[in-house]
Amino acid sequence: MIFMFHDEAGSEQIDLRGEHFKYLIKVRRHSEGDVIAMRTEACSHRLYHYVIEAIVNRTAQLRLKRSVEAVVGAAKKLHVIWCIVDSKSIEKVLPTLTELGVAKISFVPCARSQRHFKLDFQRFRRLVTAAMQQCGRSDFMEFEQLDSLEAALIRYEHLVYLDFCDTLLEDTGTIDTVLVGCEGGFSDAERRQLASQQCFRLNTPMVLRSESAVCAVASKILL
Repeated sequence: MIFMFHDEAGSEQIDLRGEHFKYLIKVRRHSEGDVIAMRTEACSHRLYHYVIEAIVNRTAQLRLKRSVEAVVGAAKKLHVIWCIVDSKSIEKVLPTLTELGVAKISFVPCARSQRHFKLDFQRFRRLVTAAMQQCGRSDFMEFEQLDSLEAALIRYEHLVYLDFCDTLLEDTGTIDTVLVGCEGGFSDAERRQLASQQCFRLNTPMVLRSESAVCAVASKILL
């Protein structure tokens, strides 16, 4: 764990109890004298360092040592527009996408999306929050849901998309918004809608699952 989110971070003294105490003292095995880094979700760019002054029963008494402005994130912003897939598949790779530095994910229903999946943005936020504490990232990933591919093209007219084509994804310097399809790829009608957008492929002969493709594209552009 690089830091811990805590609502009282910034206070001169914090008494840790409950799950926070259990995780830091019982699981992470911190002891008196150790320094713990904290952020608040409301102001996540500031990092607070606390020293554990005492551990009494089930309470850890922390004293503020210093605070600094510490912005940790990817060198560039990447917005992924992702055709809706199974929520379990999304949840499985959200921690990885958080670590890679994806700034925003817009979910859009496509022809081959399974319509019964409901997106739980609150749960996505919790998964991202946990991943941030582990990797050190300071900015939260944004989420939105769009009504259609047409709406995505109107709002994000400079998007590029992953599909089967001749152009390899090589020069990533100008890419900031990328569209990735769901299982089965895009329909013929959707390809006609995307005809004026730049298309690229990855340098692999294998067919990737949608979540694998999202991670591969994000890695290629951000790392």
